Amino acid sequence: MEPSLELDLALGARGARLASLHAALRDAIASGRLAAGLRLPSTRQLAAQAGVSRNTAVAAYELLAAEGWLESRGAAGSFVAELPRAAVAVSDRASVAPWADSRWLRGAVGGWPAPVVSGASPAYPFRTGVPEVAGFPFDVLRRLHTRALQAAAQMPAGYPVAQGVPALREAIAGHVSSSRAVACTAADIVITAGAQQAFDLIARVLVTPGHTLAAVENPGYPPLRAALLGAGACLAPVPLDAQGLVVDALPDEARIVCVTPSHQAPLGMAMSLPRRRALLQWAAARQAIVIEDDYDGEFRFTARPLDALKTLDRDGRVFYVGTLSKSMLPALRLGYVVAPPWARDALVAAQQTAGFGPPAPMQAAVADFIAEGHLLRHVRRLRAEYGTRRRVLEQMLRRHLGDRAAIYPSIAGLHLAVALPGVDADELTRRAWAAGVAVEPLSRYAFGDEVLPGLVLGYGSISAARIPEAVRRLARALGTL
Repeated sequence: MEPSLELDLALGARGARLASLHAALRDAIASGRLAAGLRLPSTRQLAAQAGVSRNTAVAAYELLAAEGWLESRGAAGSFVAELPRAAVAVSDRASVAPWADSRWLRGAVGGWPAPVVSGASPAYPFRTGVPEVAGFPFDVLRRLHTRALQAAAQMPAGYPVAQGVPALREAIAGHVSSSRAVACTAADIVITAGAQQAFDLIARVLVTPGHTLAAVENPGYPPLRAALLGAGACLAPVPLDAQGLVVDALPDEARIVCVTPSHQAPLGMAMSLPRRRALLQWAAARQAIVIEDDYDGEFRFTARPLDALKTLDRDGRVFYVGTLSKSMLPALRLGYVVAPPWARDALVAAQQTAGFGPPAPMQAAVADFIAEGHLLRHVRRLRAEYGTRRRVLEQMLRRHLGDRAAIYPSIAGLHLAVALPGVDADELTRRAWAAGVAVEPLSRYAFGDEVLPGLVLGYGSISAARIPEAVRRLARALGTL
């Protein structure tokens, strides 16, 4: 289609129209209103829009091209040129809004710390948080999504339900009841754009800026800490032992406790049943709230999972957060909160303010995906595949790294944490990447200046057949330190 300009091209007196048109276009480019690479209208259309002769439009383009504002690409047309930042009159001065002093503007809130190495992932990716997509039934989801879109076309126009499509909430209630023994109904669930939005909504509802103290695992999941910090919470790091979060180390002033009891992120241990009960007793005695992130809980390698904190909770203190990013696809951005009744309306109001959640047709398609049994079959297949990858990775680490490495015990999830005493994990990460192996230092999960010599190795996106060579390359990189 022929492009058009949404600009006010009211020009001056007839004798000065070329100068006026040239100045209007030049100022629009300099201000950034016409972006670099934008295709401009033909001289014929520009002349019609501006009410000038075509010769005037041609002359204006030629002047701008001679000054470097435009470039001609022959039959393709005229395009706004790539300009140095200094040539575009857009201010980036920090003093534009001196009254704004949010944690976000001060850079005090972030998700993941900056990676030690950036760029395209090497050939052997031990990436964390990334599931296997080969074998996912895309054709099934495509069919269900098409059906949901066709159904939506027959319904009155309107915004989706902020709490989430009822059919998806019903499907998730059945899924977590059967897989995690969490007793809930569709009314208890709020659908979110992944677990990260769930953390953000809960933080908005629970945190009083500058006053609420939230206890977090250390090491722990950085995006969860970011959601709390962004809402204005103060954070207290709490250590871990073989049974999970050390309840006796919780500060009495904490009013929110965040845990990953199914598969601690990143160390991998499961919180023991006595420790789970102790945490709930501690919370009840201090009127505190618990955020339970069921991190990787669907991929366990034992016969039966421990009861979720939400299952053990009798006081309505636990917010249970789940996601479909690992069991389906991260790009779907579908998560959920099983919320206590007293907080549900507030979460729904926060979700409505945040934008009503994920698109309703995709929610409806995923509801059918779960109800028809596709999710259960897919998870069962992946659980077997991940179990194989995990066994191969453990064997290769013991064979090639030997006594230099200690694998943290873990019964679930898509990664292993490996302690490497006395090793500079950042330098090892750089050398591993240079050798074609993507790894992640354990220190990225630490809160504060604590040094954690070790690596986190995800096996969701690397096949079992490629793991032996990847570990051999990693061992060679370690041997050079």
